[in-house]
Amino acid sequence: MKKKFREIPRQIQRKRDVSERIQDFEPVYIEFNNEEAINQALRCITCPIDVFEKQDEFKFCKTGCPLHNNIPQWIKAVKEGDIKKAFELSNETSPFPEIMGRVCPHDNLCQGSCTIEKTEHGSVSIGAIEVYISEEGFKQGLKPYYGEDKKRKKRVAVIGSGPAGMSCATFLLRGGANVEIFEKSDRPGGLLTYGIPNFKLHKDVVLRRFKWMEEAGAKIHLNKPILTEEEFEKIVNEFDAVFIGVGAPSGRGARMENEDANGVYHVMDVLTHAQKRVFKDFDDCILEGKKVVVLGGGDSAMDAVRTSIRSGAKEVYCVYRRDEANMPGSKKEVVNAKEEGVKFMFYTAPKAVKVDENKNVVGIVCQKTELGAPDSSGRRRVQVVEGSDFEIDCDVIILALGFDNVAFPWYERADIKTDKWGCPIVNEKYQTSNSKVFAGGDAIRGADLVVTAARDGRDAAFAILEYLGLKD
Repeated sequence: MKKKFREIPRQIQRKRDVSERIQDFEPVYIEFNNEEAINQALRCITCPIDVFEKQDEFKFCKTGCPLHNNIPQWIKAVKEGDIKKAFELSNETSPFPEIMGRVCPHDNLCQGSCTIEKTEHGSVSIGAIEVYISEEGFKQGLKPYYGEDKKRKKRVAVIGSGPAGMSCATFLLRGGANVEIFEKSDRPGGLLTYGIPNFKLHKDVVLRRFKWMEEAGAKIHLNKPILTEEEFEKIVNEFDAVFIGVGAPSGRGARMENEDANGVYHVMDVLTHAQKRVFKDFDDCILEGKKVVVLGGGDSAMDAVRTSIRSGAKEVYCVYRRDEANMPGSKKEVVNAKEEGVKFMFYTAPKAVKVDENKNVVGIVCQKTELGAPDSSGRRRVQVVEGSDFEIDCDVIILALGFDNVAFPWYERADIKTDKWGCPIVNEKYQTSNSKVFAGGDAIRGADLVVTAARDGRDAAFAILEYLGLKD
């Protein structure tokens, strides 16, 4: 087949007009239609590396994907108009491809590894095609496989329904295990539900997957945090295996003076509050009419600034101690934030929160920074410029500085060894020092990508099935 990437220009998903999209929390991107998806699929050169089993020697889309999805194969099926085949291939290795297609940093992963990305023509729009395959398949009545035809044996408890837990439960169901999920919140999905804004990932997309899992036999216990040693011990005793997918739930502070002031929030509190408003759990808004300063430069910070805009904030600033090139988040999210009116302040570090007599936030004291000599990792250190203090008037400060793990009290009693960060230590099969207990995702590695958590959950499920004697 003639290579089309020279003739067909690269296209990404179209965006809703900025004046329209900042008025609501509906998705920003417009999904590919049939013509757009097929045209972009035709740009793929279907790298033959798989045939020669040279994945360790060459870099291409599949090696750039932590899940090692069968990307060339399902794109080829799209070219051929075989949505059913593309759908099955897409779901074979991924627990929720329609979610990954929306939230993965494709430019750094599969698309960044695409062979034609190295040319002036640009990569195949893999993420947009991935979403198209799932949504078109759903329209045609296709459903993911959850082991509905299997006679279920053994019982596995999954603690946490975020990306790792959801992935683990998916592949356990496919393998014929009985699965029960214990979720601390009032809705399943963890980070996918309350940590990623609706304008990036509509919650109907997440809840649809859980509905199918329940139809296949999964039991989901909501508002069920595992807090005590006795609660965890009961689960370990009642189930044949346990998977811990509790994430990294503790938001980091900035170690500023007056950080406990009224009007200082951790990013997850703000994102959860905003999503509950989308769910119409309540109407009050903590950001409307406020001057908001968000500290941080990752995707959570971009979620916070863009959520603030949609919540009716008067002004929104993003304060980051390095330059734009060093921001760790997705570049397209920074572009979107700028389009939507966010003001960026680079080379700026927070120093103290200004408060009034009632300890309400009235501003933030910042310092200018510069980049110095590289550290041991090769990244240049941040240095504060002496005497560069200045103030930003604001009513709300949002800390989007990353997340830490929590050493739950039941780890020690259950003989689960942890590292210095409080993460369970696991072997190559995601098994902890308690042979019945497995763990994965942010719970074992700290805050990371959704796709990395999904891979951990999938591979842990395979190990659990093997441990239980259920793996084919």
